[in-house]
Amino acid sequence: NIPQASLADYSGRGYDRGHMCPSADRTLTVTANQQTFYLTNMNPQAANNNQGPWADLENDLRTIARTGKELFIISGGTFSASSNKIGSGVVVPDQTFKVIAVLDAVGQGPSAVTTNTRVIGVMMPNENSQISISADWHTFRVSVDAIEAATGDDFLSDVDPAVQSVIEARVDNQ
Repeated sequence: NIPQASLADYSGRGYDRGHMCPSADRTLTVTANQQTFYLTNMNPQAANNNQGPWADLENDLRTIARTGKELFIISGGTFSASSNKIGSGVVVPDQTFKVIAVLDAVGQGPSAVTTNTRVIGVMMPNENSQISISADWHTFRVSVDAIEAATGDDFLSDVDPAVQSVIEARVDNQ
């Protein structure tokens, strides 16, 4: 039986309920916004991470989206045998990550991704002692390949493999 997270698991445990899809990204309807508050959209997140560079990154991504870009965002955590647990066994990620593909126009999809497409990979420590609330999110940029190595996942798999190998190896510098 896999334990199901509850609000009580987070109470007094020292971690925020870190939204992987932020509430501010889903404001078109009340229902869409309410859905961001499901615990399945949250990871235990160190306050210095969640309220600092993670929040700054999310704000910057909203700014990019407002310029007419289409953003595909994948968020999550990395885990290990020594990952902390809170409450009834909710595992705390060792690091949190985002993979962001920035497409030129709303409605574009994987076929529009080229070797010139901006792809941002970010991986941040998830313990207050390892990350400052005032840290610049840009300092946590890594390649998508590095995130794939840490998670065992294959991101951007719908993108042409030749393009994928180029954009996943690059570290964003914009």
